[in-house]
Amino acid sequence: MSCHMGKGKQRKGKWLKIELSVPSELVDAVSNFVTELGAQGIYQEIGKPPFTNEFPESVNKETLKAFFPSDARWKNRLASLKKYMESLSRLFPHLKKSRLSVETIEDENWGEEWKKYFLPLRVSKHIVIKPTWERYSPAGHDIVIEIDPGMAFGTGQHPSTRMCMEALEDVLLKHRNVEQLRVLDVGTGTGIIGIACAKLGVKKVVCVDIDKKATEIAKENAAINQVEDMVEIINGDVLTIHESFDLIIANLTAKMLIKLRTHFLSLLKKNGWLIISGIIEQNKDDIEKHFNAEPFISSQVFSEMDWRCYIFKKGD
Repeated sequence: MSCHMGKGKQRKGKWLKIELSVPSELVDAVSNFVTELGAQGIYQEIGKPPFTNEFPESVNKETLKAFFPSDARWKNRLASLKKYMESLSRLFPHLKKSRLSVETIEDENWGEEWKKYFLPLRVSKHIVIKPTWERYSPAGHDIVIEIDPGMAFGTGQHPSTRMCMEALEDVLLKHRNVEQLRVLDVGTGTGIIGIACAKLGVKKVVCVDIDKKATEIAKENAAINQVEDMVEIINGDVLTIHESFDLIIANLTAKMLIKLRTHFLSLLKKNGWLIISGIIEQNKDDIEKHFNAEPFISSQVFSEMDWRCYIFKKGD
């Protein structure tokens, strides 16, 4: 998954804001292309921001908003993007055609603009994600996680992250000795999943991400939530990890999940749980082919829009 929210220092000047309405199946591909094209900031908006204390309703579109410097190269960048969007339409004629709009912004602090879309959000029965700059009064048994996402993926706004949190709560709140579990969070991004584990009672969580900046942000967020003693954050490849875990959570692409299946199997203890997310509808058959096989036992499937999240258990 890819979601960048500003690069480097805050800047002012003249900027090109490009808004793309994209089918959910193409969001990752378009996000990556826009980033490689030189976007200085990009954020993803999924429908209308939900009310604070409600679960998000299903929506049928995803919007990417990207910021480019309005320099001598902006026309070439825009032409390349339009050509790429047209090629996607030809490759995937069954999907709704993507739409693109352009706006020039004067003296806009684009690094702050996306924040108005990131509000306190209930992502499961007990878990609420709150940006550090917003106020929220917890009710009842609310578990509040404060996040400053910086440039990393994971604010709870995306279906793949929300379903991970629901699945996580479902597994951990039913476990009698949750404090004794060892948990691995793969592709940690902002650290939101690892932090949630710690706040749900897990005493040992290992978070790993190949993105150095993401792990720096995750460490900051762990400190903000006062769980840094329970959450170990590693900048590196999960293939270098060879410990044993009771629960593994991986919010990645289907291709990467399938590639890592054997390694996940080697890391997972007998009767351990595996939560995988980041899977779009068109890839679910491949995922089920590889994971609905011994020793994995299918436990539960979550779905929202065109996204899927699975809970598997490792059998005897």
